[in-house]
Amino acid sequence: MIIAWIIAETAGIVDVVLGFFSRGGLFMWPLLVCSIVSVTIMILRGLALRRKIVMPAAIESEIERMTPGESPERLSRLVYHDPSSLARITRVALQHVRGPRSENVEVVQTRARHEMVRLERGLIILEVIVGIAPLLGLIGAVSGLVHVFSHLGLSSGGGSDTRQIALGIAEALNATVFGLSIAVPTLVGFTYFSRKVEVMSVEMETLVVELINKCYYGRATREHKTAQIPTSVA
Repeated sequence: MIIAWIIAETAGIVDVVLGFFSRGGLFMWPLLVCSIVSVTIMILRGLALRRKIVMPAAIESEIERMTPGESPERLSRLVYHDPSSLARITRVALQHVRGPRSENVEVVQTRARHEMVRLERGLIILEVIVGIAPLLGLIGAVSGLVHVFSHLGLSSGGGSDTRQIALGIAEALNATVFGLSIAVPTLVGFTYFSRKVEVMSVEMETLVVELINKCYYGRATREHKTAQIPTSVA
């Protein structure tokens, strides 16, 4: 009994959805593609931008645990095979630790911008969908209205014309409603993921600059003492 009721309700919902699409016109199908692409990208970005994937807690805690002047050997082993963005930036910093500090910071900042681009992958598509979904809906509505009025111009009815116009306008606006219902959640997802990428990029860059300061702590002290030793005059 319950299974039969569920099947009947599901069939009714499917009929309503199919009717909604068929009345919305040709532009409902590009909008359907936009909705599928938007949902897919938001799911993939949600999985890829998890904090434990981008900034593993083990690497973060190891950088914070290090004392100034301590050897980064343990951290180097930790990030050697790690595929996360924080590990890649850290590897770049450790590879240039023998060079000047200013040069290392510049290389790290460049790598951080590169990682930010990698993390933003796919978000541009969400931005495009935010822009085109309402426009496709508007074009669908205008196309539907043109179709309705063209048929009314050919008919010779009296009182039924008003009802036909009302039904035609309601059906034509289906595309507009669908376009806006796609654009709004896509805009929310785009804004959320963009902000999340920005925050994590700043946090990663801050962590690695802190690591550089710790690695160069002893060297800076020794260089300062060496500069204070007066040279002997022959």
